Amino acid sequence: MKHLLAAVGAAALSIALAGSAVAEGDPIVIGVASGQTGTLAPWDQGAARGAELAVDDINAKGGLLGRPLKLVVRDTKSDPSLGPTAALEVLDEGAEMVLVACDYDFGAPAALATISAGKIAMASCAADPKFGVQGVGPLAFTMALATNGQGALLAEFAAEQAGWDKVYIMQDTAIEYTKSLCENFRKRWVDLKGEDSIVGEDTWNGLNDNAISGQISRMKSAGGDAKFVMWCGFTNNGSMMRQVRSAGIDLPILASESMDGSHWIEAVPDLSDFYIAVYASIWGNDPEPRIQTFMERYKEKFNEPAKMGHVVTGYTAVEAWAHGVEKAGSLDAEAIKAAMETFNNEPLLTGGATFTPELHINLTSPMLMMKATGGKFESIGRRAAQTVYPPQF
Repeated sequence: MKHLLAAVGAAALSIALAGSAVAEGDPIVIGVASGQTGTLAPWDQGAARGAELAVDDINAKGGLLGRPLKLVVRDTKSDPSLGPTAALEVLDEGAEMVLVACDYDFGAPAALATISAGKIAMASCAADPKFGVQGVGPLAFTMALATNGQGALLAEFAAEQAGWDKVYIMQDTAIEYTKSLCENFRKRWVDLKGEDSIVGEDTWNGLNDNAISGQISRMKSAGGDAKFVMWCGFTNNGSMMRQVRSAGIDLPILASESMDGSHWIEAVPDLSDFYIAVYASIWGNDPEPRIQTFMERYKEKFNEPAKMGHVVTGYTAVEAWAHGVEKAGSLDAEAIKAAMETFNNEPLLTGGATFTPELHINLTSPMLMMKATGGKFESIGRRAAQTVYPPQF
Protein backbone atom coordinates (compact mmCIF):
# COMPACT_ATOMS: atom_id res chain seq x y z
CA MET A 1 0.00 0.00 0.00
CA LYS A 2 2.81 2.39 0.92
CA HIS A 3 4.56 1.88 -2.42
CA LEU A 4 1.29 2.33 -4.32
CA LEU A 5 0.58 5.61 -2.52
CA ALA A 6 4.10 6.82 -3.14
CA ALA A 7 3.69 6.15 -6.85
CA VAL A 8 0.38 7.89 -7.28
CA GLY A 9 1.55 10.77 -5.10
CA ALA A 10 4.60 11.53 -7.21
CA ALA A 11 2.53 13.24 -9.86
CA ALA A 12 0.66 15.22 -7.22
CA LEU A 13 3.83 16.77 -5.85
CA SER A 14 5.32 17.42 -9.29
CA ILE A 15 3.37 20.67 -9.39
CA ALA A 16 5.17 21.94 -6.32
CA LEU A 17 8.55 20.78 -7.58
CA ALA A 18 8.20 22.10 -11.11
CA GLY A 19 10.07 25.16 -12.22
CA SER A 20 8.30 28.50 -12.30
CA ALA A 21 6.38 29.57 -15.34
CA VAL A 22 4.28 32.57 -16.13
CA ALA A 23 0.55 32.23 -16.73
CA GLU A 24 -1.02 34.96 -18.83
CA GLY A 25 -4.50 36.22 -19.61
CA ASP A 26 -7.56 36.71 -17.44
CA PRO A 27 -7.51 34.53 -14.34
CA ILE A 28 -9.70 31.47 -14.01
CA VAL A 29 -11.70 31.96 -10.83
CA ILE A 30 -12.26 29.21 -8.29
CA GLY A 31 -14.88 30.04 -5.70
CA VAL A 32 -15.12 28.86 -2.11
CA ALA A 33 -18.55 28.98 -0.45
CA SER A 34 -18.21 27.27 2.91
CA GLY A 35 -18.07 27.74 6.67
CA GLN A 36 -15.02 29.87 7.33
CA THR A 37 -16.57 30.62 10.73
CA GLY A 38 -19.00 28.69 12.91
CA THR A 39 -19.40 24.96 13.49
CA LEU A 40 -17.64 23.84 10.31
CA ALA A 41 -14.73 26.29 10.51
CA PRO A 42 -12.17 23.66 11.61
CA TRP A 43 -12.99 21.67 8.46
CA ASP A 44 -13.79 24.38 5.92
CA GLN A 45 -11.19 27.01 6.73
CA GLY A 46 -8.45 24.42 6.48
CA ALA A 47 -9.87 23.09 3.21
CA ALA A 48 -9.93 26.63 1.77
CA ARG A 49 -6.30 27.07 2.76
CA GLY A 50 -5.44 23.74 1.16
CA ALA A 51 -7.15 24.98 -2.00
CA GLU A 52 -5.04 28.14 -1.83
CA LEU A 53 -1.87 26.05 -1.78
CA ALA A 54 -3.09 24.12 -4.82
CA VAL A 55 -3.74 27.39 -6.65
CA ASP A 56 -0.22 28.55 -5.76
CA ASP A 57 1.30 25.33 -7.10
CA ILE A 58 -0.68 25.33 -10.33
CA ASN A 59 0.15 28.98 -10.98
CA ALA A 60 3.83 28.28 -10.31
CA LYS A 61 3.70 25.66 -13.06
CA GLY A 62 2.14 28.02 -15.58
CA GLY A 63 -1.52 28.02 -14.64
CA LEU A 64 -4.39 26.10 -16.19
CA LEU A 65 -4.97 26.23 -19.95
CA GLY A 66 -2.25 28.87 -19.91
CA ARG A 67 -4.18 31.14 -17.54
CA PRO A 68 -3.58 31.87 -13.86
CA LEU A 69 -5.96 30.69 -11.17
CA LYS A 70 -7.57 33.02 -8.64
CA LEU A 71 -9.34 31.99 -5.42
CA VAL A 72 -12.39 33.91 -4.19
CA VAL A 73 -13.82 33.02 -0.75
CA ARG A 74 -17.22 33.68 0.80
CA ASP A 75 -18.21 32.60 4.32
CA THR A 76 -21.49 30.75 4.86
CA LYS A 77 -20.95 31.05 8.63
CA SER A 78 -21.68 27.31 8.72
CA ASP A 79 -25.33 28.09 8.01
CA PRO A 80 -26.67 25.91 5.17
CA SER A 81 -29.30 28.54 4.34
CA LEU A 82 -26.51 30.99 3.48
CA GLY A 83 -24.87 28.51 1.09
CA PRO A 84 -26.79 29.53 -2.05
CA THR A 85 -26.05 33.23 -1.47
CA ALA A 86 -22.35 32.56 -0.96
CA ALA A 87 -22.24 30.37 -4.06
CA LEU A 88 -24.02 32.97 -6.19
CA GLU A 89 -21.61 35.66 -4.99
CA VAL A 90 -18.53 33.74 -6.13
CA LEU A 91 -20.31 32.75 -9.34
CA ASP A 92 -21.00 36.44 -9.98
CA GLU A 93 -17.24 36.97 -9.70
CA GLY A 94 -16.74 34.45 -12.49
CA ALA A 95 -16.15 31.19 -10.61
CA GLU A 96 -15.79 28.19 -12.91
CA MET A 97 -15.86 25.78 -9.96
CA VAL A 98 -17.13 26.23 -6.42
CA LEU A 99 -15.66 24.45 -3.40
CA VAL A 100 -18.45 23.91 -0.86
CA ALA A 101 -18.62 22.71 2.74
CA CYS A 102 -17.09 19.49 3.99
CA ASP A 103 -20.47 17.88 4.63
CA TYR A 104 -23.57 16.86 2.69
CA ASP A 105 -26.06 18.64 4.97
CA PHE A 106 -24.06 21.86 5.11
CA GLY A 107 -22.68 21.82 1.56
CA ALA A 108 -25.61 20.64 -0.58
CA PRO A 109 -27.45 24.01 -0.71
CA ALA A 110 -24.39 25.82 -2.08
CA ALA A 111 -23.71 22.91 -4.44
CA LEU A 112 -27.27 22.99 -5.79
CA ALA A 113 -26.96 26.70 -6.55
CA THR A 114 -23.64 26.04 -8.29
CA ILE A 115 -24.81 23.23 -10.55
CA SER A 116 -27.98 25.17 -11.36
CA ALA A 117 -25.63 27.77 -12.83
CA GLY A 118 -23.99 25.05 -14.92
CA LYS A 119 -20.71 24.86 -12.97
CA ILE A 120 -18.91 22.06 -11.15
CA ALA A 121 -19.43 21.89 -7.37
CA MET A 122 -16.63 20.21 -5.41
CA ALA A 123 -16.84 19.25 -1.74
CA SER A 124 -13.52 18.83 -0.03
CA CYS A 125 -14.70 16.03 2.24
CA ALA A 126 -18.48 15.47 2.22
CA ALA A 127 -18.46 11.73 2.92
CA ASP A 128 -22.14 10.84 2.78
CA PRO A 129 -22.47 9.26 -0.69
CA LYS A 130 -25.58 11.31 -1.39
CA PHE A 131 -23.20 14.15 -2.21
CA GLY A 132 -22.94 13.44 -5.91
CA VAL A 133 -25.15 12.47 -8.81
CA GLN A 134 -28.06 11.10 -6.79
CA GLY A 135 -28.32 13.59 -3.94
CA VAL A 136 -27.11 16.85 -5.49
CA GLY A 137 -26.70 16.43 -9.23
CA PRO A 138 -24.37 15.25 -12.00
CA LEU A 139 -22.00 18.22 -11.67
CA ALA A 140 -21.25 17.53 -7.98
CA PHE A 141 -18.11 15.69 -6.83
CA THR A 142 -16.48 15.12 -3.43
CA MET A 143 -12.93 14.18 -2.50
CA ALA A 144 -14.00 12.27 0.63
CA LEU A 145 -13.82 8.57 1.20
CA ALA A 146 -17.48 7.56 1.34
CA THR A 147 -18.88 6.47 4.69
CA ASN A 148 -19.33 3.04 3.10
CA GLY A 149 -15.55 2.76 2.90
CA GLN A 150 -14.89 4.49 6.22
CA GLY A 151 -17.29 2.30 8.17
CA ALA A 152 -15.97 -0.89 6.60
CA LEU A 153 -12.36 0.16 7.16
CA LEU A 154 -13.00 0.79 10.86
CA ALA A 155 -14.91 -2.47 11.31
CA GLU A 156 -12.10 -4.45 9.71
CA PHE A 157 -9.50 -2.65 11.83
CA ALA A 158 -11.46 -3.36 15.01
CA ALA A 159 -11.93 -7.02 14.11
CA GLU A 160 -8.14 -7.40 13.93
CA GLN A 161 -7.53 -6.02 17.43
CA ALA A 162 -6.99 -8.60 20.15
CA GLY A 163 -9.94 -8.78 22.52
CA TRP A 164 -12.16 -6.35 20.61
CA ASP A 165 -15.00 -8.83 20.21
CA LYS A 166 -17.88 -6.80 21.71
CA VAL A 167 -18.81 -3.24 20.77
CA TYR A 168 -21.04 -0.46 22.09
CA ILE A 169 -22.10 1.93 19.31
CA MET A 170 -22.61 5.66 19.93
CA GLN A 171 -24.15 7.70 17.09
CA ASP A 172 -24.52 11.45 16.65
CA THR A 173 -27.78 12.06 14.78
CA ALA A 174 -27.02 15.70 13.87
CA ILE A 175 -25.97 15.02 10.27
CA GLU A 176 -26.30 12.33 7.60
CA TYR A 177 -22.56 11.58 7.73
CA THR A 178 -22.56 10.20 11.26
CA LYS A 179 -25.71 8.16 10.69
CA SER A 180 -24.28 6.68 7.50
CA LEU A 181 -20.91 6.02 9.15
CA CYS A 182 -22.47 4.02 11.97
CA GLU A 183 -24.74 2.17 9.57
CA ASN A 184 -21.82 1.06 7.42
CA PHE A 185 -19.65 0.15 10.41
CA ARG A 186 -22.48 -1.92 11.82
CA LYS A 187 -23.08 -3.75 8.55
CA ARG A 188 -19.46 -4.79 8.11
CA TRP A 189 -18.94 -5.54 11.82
CA VAL A 190 -21.91 -7.92 11.89
CA ASP A 191 -20.42 -9.68 8.87
CA LEU A 192 -17.20 -10.20 10.78
CA LYS A 193 -18.37 -10.78 14.35
CA GLY A 194 -22.12 -11.41 14.31
CA GLU A 195 -25.14 -9.50 15.60
CA ASP A 196 -24.59 -10.66 19.20
CA SER A 197 -21.25 -8.83 19.27
CA ILE A 198 -23.12 -5.49 19.53
CA VAL A 199 -23.93 -5.15 23.23
CA GLY A 200 -25.66 -1.78 23.03
CA GLU A 201 -26.38 1.30 20.93
CA ASP A 202 -27.31 4.89 21.77
CA THR A 203 -27.64 8.31 20.13
CA TRP A 204 -27.25 12.01 20.84
CA ASN A 205 -27.34 15.21 18.79
CA GLY A 206 -23.97 16.94 18.67
CA LEU A 207 -25.45 20.25 17.55
CA ASN A 208 -28.07 20.40 20.32
CA ASP A 209 -26.84 18.29 23.24
CA ASN A 210 -24.18 19.59 25.62
CA ALA A 211 -24.47 16.75 28.11
CA ILE A 212 -24.77 13.00 27.56
CA SER A 213 -25.13 11.80 31.16
CA GLY A 214 -28.10 9.60 30.27
CA GLN A 215 -26.23 7.97 27.43
CA ILE A 216 -23.22 7.43 29.67
CA SER A 217 -25.39 5.74 32.32
CA ARG A 218 -26.88 3.45 29.71
CA MET A 219 -23.43 2.71 28.31
CA LYS A 220 -22.24 1.69 31.78
CA SER A 221 -25.19 -0.60 32.42
CA ALA A 222 -25.92 -2.11 29.02
CA GLY A 223 -22.37 -1.97 27.81
CA GLY A 224 -20.73 -3.79 30.67
CA ASP A 225 -19.51 -6.49 28.32
CA ALA A 226 -18.25 -4.07 25.68
CA LYS A 227 -14.57 -4.22 24.78
CA PHE A 228 -14.57 -0.98 22.77
CA VAL A 229 -16.84 1.87 21.71
CA MET A 230 -17.54 2.82 18.11
CA TRP A 231 -18.04 6.61 18.24
CA CYS A 232 -19.76 8.17 15.23
CA GLY A 233 -19.30 11.78 16.34
CA PHE A 234 -19.21 15.10 14.56
CA THR A 235 -18.89 18.19 16.75
CA ASN A 236 -18.48 19.19 20.42
CA ASN A 237 -15.99 16.35 20.59
CA GLY A 238 -13.90 17.64 23.49
CA SER A 239 -16.86 17.96 25.83
CA MET A 240 -18.23 14.54 24.90
CA MET A 241 -14.91 12.73 25.31
CA ARG A 242 -14.24 14.49 28.62
CA GLN A 243 -17.64 13.40 29.94
CA VAL A 244 -17.05 9.79 28.90
CA ARG A 245 -13.59 9.56 30.43
CA SER A 246 -14.59 11.48 33.58
CA ALA A 247 -17.35 8.93 34.12
CA GLY A 248 -14.72 6.21 34.38
CA ILE A 249 -15.34 4.65 30.97
CA ASP A 250 -11.83 3.77 29.86
CA LEU A 251 -12.69 1.45 26.98
CA PRO A 252 -10.88 1.97 23.68
CA ILE A 253 -12.80 4.43 21.49
CA LEU A 254 -12.79 4.09 17.71
CA ALA A 255 -13.69 7.06 15.51
CA SER A 256 -13.35 8.40 11.99
CA GLU A 257 -12.12 11.59 10.34
CA SER A 258 -14.93 13.85 11.58
CA MET A 259 -13.23 13.66 15.00
CA ASP A 260 -9.80 14.55 13.68
CA GLY A 261 -8.20 17.78 14.83
CA SER A 262 -6.20 19.68 17.41
CA HIS A 263 -9.08 22.09 18.10
CA TRP A 264 -10.70 19.83 20.71
CA ILE A 265 -7.86 17.77 22.13
CA GLU A 266 -7.00 20.31 24.85
CA ALA A 267 -10.33 19.49 26.50
CA VAL A 268 -9.01 15.96 27.12
CA PRO A 269 -5.26 16.58 27.59
CA ASP A 270 -4.37 12.99 28.51
CA LEU A 271 -6.58 11.30 25.93
CA SER A 272 -5.62 7.65 25.60
CA ASP A 273 -6.94 4.50 23.94
CA PHE A 274 -8.46 6.65 21.21
CA TYR A 275 -8.16 5.30 17.67
CA ILE A 276 -9.05 7.31 14.58
CA ALA A 277 -8.92 7.12 10.79
CA VAL A 278 -7.74 10.40 9.21
CA TYR A 279 -6.82 11.74 5.79
CA ALA A 280 -3.44 13.01 6.98
CA SER A 281 -1.56 13.46 10.23
CA ILE A 282 -1.32 17.03 11.54
CA TRP A 283 1.13 15.97 14.25
CA GLY A 284 4.33 16.02 12.20
CA ASN A 285 4.52 12.25 11.83
CA ASP A 286 2.66 11.32 8.65
CA PRO A 287 4.45 8.30 7.16
CA GLU A 288 4.01 9.61 3.61
CA PRO A 289 6.79 12.11 2.80
CA ARG A 290 4.71 14.07 0.29
CA ILE A 291 2.01 14.75 2.89
CA GLN A 292 4.59 15.63 5.51
CA THR A 293 6.08 18.13 3.04
CA PHE A 294 2.63 19.56 2.37
CA MET A 295 2.04 20.08 6.11
CA GLU A 296 5.35 21.90 6.43
CA ARG A 297 4.42 24.18 3.53
CA TYR A 298 1.03 24.83 5.12
CA LYS A 299 2.66 25.92 8.39
CA GLU A 300 5.12 28.15 6.55
CA LYS A 301 2.42 29.90 4.51
CA PHE A 302 -0.21 30.35 7.22
CA ASN A 303 2.10 30.72 10.24
CA GLU A 304 0.42 27.91 12.13
CA PRO A 305 0.11 24.15 11.77
CA ALA A 306 -2.97 22.64 10.21
CA LYS A 307 -5.74 21.98 12.72
CA MET A 308 -7.24 19.02 10.83
CA GLY A 309 -6.00 16.57 8.24
CA HIS A 310 -8.84 17.70 5.97
CA VAL A 311 -6.59 20.47 4.64
CA VAL A 312 -5.28 17.94 2.12
CA THR A 313 -8.77 17.37 0.72
CA GLY A 314 -9.10 21.07 -0.09
CA TYR A 315 -5.88 20.75 -2.07
CA THR A 316 -7.05 17.64 -3.91
CA ALA A 317 -10.44 19.18 -4.74
CA VAL A 318 -8.69 21.87 -6.78
CA GLU A 319 -6.14 19.36 -8.06
CA ALA A 320 -8.81 16.90 -9.26
CA TRP A 321 -10.85 19.61 -10.97
CA ALA A 322 -7.70 20.95 -12.65
CA HIS A 323 -6.90 17.45 -13.94
CA GLY A 324 -10.42 17.31 -15.36
CA VAL A 325 -9.96 20.68 -17.07
CA GLU A 326 -6.65 19.57 -18.56
CA LYS A 327 -8.12 16.31 -19.85
CA ALA A 328 -11.12 18.15 -21.29
CA GLY A 329 -8.98 20.96 -22.68
CA SER A 330 -11.86 23.24 -21.81
CA LEU A 331 -13.74 25.00 -19.02
CA ASP A 332 -17.03 23.54 -20.22
CA ALA A 333 -18.57 21.89 -17.15
CA GLU A 334 -20.04 18.93 -19.03
CA ALA A 335 -16.69 18.21 -20.65
CA ILE A 336 -14.93 18.45 -17.28
CA LYS A 337 -17.50 16.14 -15.70
CA ALA A 338 -17.01 13.58 -18.46
CA ALA A 339 -13.25 13.77 -18.02
CA MET A 340 -13.44 13.33 -14.24
CA GLU A 341 -15.74 10.34 -14.64
CA THR A 342 -12.84 8.56 -16.36
CA PHE A 343 -10.59 8.91 -13.29
CA ASN A 344 -9.28 5.49 -12.34
CA ASN A 345 -6.77 5.80 -9.52
CA GLU A 346 -6.05 9.34 -10.75
CA PRO A 347 -2.80 10.44 -9.06
CA LEU A 348 -3.45 13.17 -6.49
CA LEU A 349 -1.79 14.36 -3.30
CA THR A 350 -3.72 11.93 -1.10
CA GLY A 351 -3.48 8.96 -3.46
CA GLY A 352 -5.57 7.68 -6.34
CA ALA A 353 -9.09 8.98 -6.99
CA THR A 354 -11.71 6.98 -8.88
CA PHE A 355 -15.02 8.32 -10.19
CA THR A 356 -17.67 6.82 -12.46
CA PRO A 357 -20.77 8.29 -14.14
CA GLU A 358 -22.83 6.87 -11.26
CA LEU A 359 -20.52 7.60 -8.34
CA HIS A 360 -18.71 10.90 -7.76
CA ILE A 361 -17.09 9.80 -4.49
CA ASN A 362 -14.28 7.38 -3.61
CA LEU A 363 -15.29 4.05 -2.08
CA THR A 364 -12.01 2.31 -1.28
CA SER A 365 -9.19 4.83 -0.93
CA PRO A 366 -6.90 4.41 2.11
CA MET A 367 -6.93 6.36 5.36
CA LEU A 368 -4.28 6.71 8.06
CA MET A 369 -5.04 4.97 11.35
CA MET A 370 -3.71 6.79 14.42
CA LYS A 371 -3.72 6.10 18.15
CA ALA A 372 -3.70 8.62 21.00
CA THR A 373 -1.80 7.80 24.19
CA GLY A 374 -1.40 10.45 26.87
CA GLY A 375 -2.63 13.08 24.44
CA LYS A 376 0.01 12.20 21.83
CA PHE A 377 -0.93 10.75 18.45
CA GLU A 378 1.12 8.06 16.75
CA SER A 379 0.70 6.60 13.29
CA ILE A 380 -0.42 3.00 12.95
CA GLY A 381 -0.39 2.97 9.15
CA ARG A 382 -2.58 3.52 6.10
CA ARG A 383 -5.15 0.96 5.10
CA ALA A 384 -8.21 0.57 2.90
CA ALA A 385 -11.27 -1.58 3.45
CA GLN A 386 -11.20 -5.01 1.85
CA THR A 387 -14.98 -5.30 1.50
CA VAL A 388 -17.20 -2.27 0.90
CA TYR A 389 -20.95 -2.35 0.33
CA PRO A 390 -21.98 0.01 -2.50
CA PRO A 391 -24.30 2.89 -1.63
CA GLN A 392 -28.03 2.29 -1.83
CA PHE A 393 -29.95 5.31 -3.07
